[in-house]
Amino acid sequence: MTAPVAYHGEGPVWSPRWGGLRWLDMLAGDVLSLDGDGNVSRSHVGPVAAALRPRRNGGAVIGIERGFLLEDPDGSRTPLPELWSSDDVRMNEGGCDPDGRFYCGSMAYDQRSGAASLYRLDADLTVAVVLSGVTVSNGLEWSPDGSRAYYNDTATHRISVFDYDRESGLTDRRTFVEIPDGGQPDGLTVDVEGGVWTAIVNGGAVHRYTPDGRLDEVLTVPARKVTACTFGGAKLDELFITTSREGLPEGADPLAGALFRASPQIAGRPVREFAG
Repeated sequence: MTAPVAYHGEGPVWSPRWGGLRWLDMLAGDVLSLDGDGNVSRSHVGPVAAALRPRRNGGAVIGIERGFLLEDPDGSRTPLPELWSSDDVRMNEGGCDPDGRFYCGSMAYDQRSGAASLYRLDADLTVAVVLSGVTVSNGLEWSPDGSRAYYNDTATHRISVFDYDRESGLTDRRTFVEIPDGGQPDGLTVDVEGGVWTAIVNGGAVHRYTPDGRLDEVLTVPARKVTACTFGGAKLDELFITTSREGLPEGADPLAGALFRASPQIAGRPVREFAG
């Protein structure tokens, strides 16, 4: 666990290409990095740092306030053209499909219904809208075989699932699970068994759902606003969990904004992330 280093921690990603874990202090516009000794460093990319993934030849692709930014292996950065000009909508969360295309979804700052979209950035740097009428676009991850994608629009209180192939993209959206007790799903990840782990941003917890949609694990986190999770570590068997203090009264939640680490087990077996 770290100290409360973020105002709005989000989007953890583990990659040996950049030496371990990176995550975001989203509304500060910073990318955070955790070294092997537990030290945290940060790098500023703009008003918002919404999501990031490693690039094949080094560097990263990053969702920023109104579009995308490319980071090269030497750390130089190139913002791509803005996707919209209004200042009332920002990027929020994203993911990468099995074919290497990066997705990032948006949300209105006032979270008004239907104002957001999910965008896909292709290798040729063209951008397509793949889903519209979204409210708070959030976690997106694929099943181990790449045939399904799981997606959270937080305001719906459910996890959706799509069919997926490269040519058709995301198709046949349907409900995977309804989150009980009015839970709001935020970021998510998928383990090697196809289990779907989702942060519950208003519930202080991470839920795991089996591939058939059964809730079989609840990890309680000692911070109220749990935002996202990912597996990492040398064996990909450690779950890193981000939290937020956005909107909380000063001192109300002393660990809000900290990064947590867990080693979950299912039926006595350690679980691992799908390493793709």
